Amino acid sequence: MRRFSGKRYWLVGASEGLGRALAHEMSRAGAEVIVSARSQDRLDELVSELPGPAQAVTVDVGDSESVRAAAKAAGQLDGMVYLAGLYWPMKATEWKMDEAVTMADVNFTGAVRTVGAVVPDMVARSEGHVVITGSLSGFRGLPGAIGYGAAKAGTMSLAESMYADLQKSGVAVQLANPGFIKTRLTEKNEFNMPFIMSPEEAAKAMFAHMKTDRFKVSFPRGFSYVFRGSQFLPDWAYYRLFS
Repeated sequence: MRRFSGKRYWLVGASEGLGRALAHEMSRAGAEVIVSARSQDRLDELVSELPGPAQAVTVDVGDSESVRAAAKAAGQLDGMVYLAGLYWPMKATEWKMDEAVTMADVNFTGAVRTVGAVVPDMVARSEGHVVITGSLSGFRGLPGAIGYGAAKAGTMSLAESMYADLQKSGVAVQLANPGFIKTRLTEKNEFNMPFIMSPEEAAKAMFAHMKTDRFKVSFPRGFSYVFRGSQFLPDWAYYRLFS
């Protein structure tokens, strides 16, 4: 079982929701957490709440120079968790280019920037731990998920490629694919969200996975079978079921 006491972890996207709840979980476990997002005020508030050592570093994951500066400020790390996410419901018939591009840039390209800022040093030291947040929505295309679903699919593929490349490097890679989490983002949805979790419930599930040596977890488990199983359906059945 992986231990976190005395370890330094950079949590990107930690000002609210799952990231904020995970910061609490990791701090209680003895980790020193460096929490990042765009809002300095929210980060300062979070740092004041945490029981263990913590540091706030602002970052805009859509800006490469901001990411480089934040990674330098964070210093040498034992691990990092990418949690930054942005979401607007969007159908292809109601395409909003700016919003779609922003979702892709935060949810996927932001992960590429941030992970790329820390992995080379981890590889050079032959040690480190990288955790990437995917989504159940990334297993297969869904209606009303332009921008978000595609970005999460890319993020999940990024984690899979990293895992394949880094297995013998000393750098551990993990992927967590949550379902619906009750946040200000999911409040935008006008449809029923089965098995919706609180941020605290999702953080417990994610942190339990981080303690293991397994690569991937999808949760809630029962609900995840619907999405994982959908990959094996023929197109005609899948789109009839999920439309």
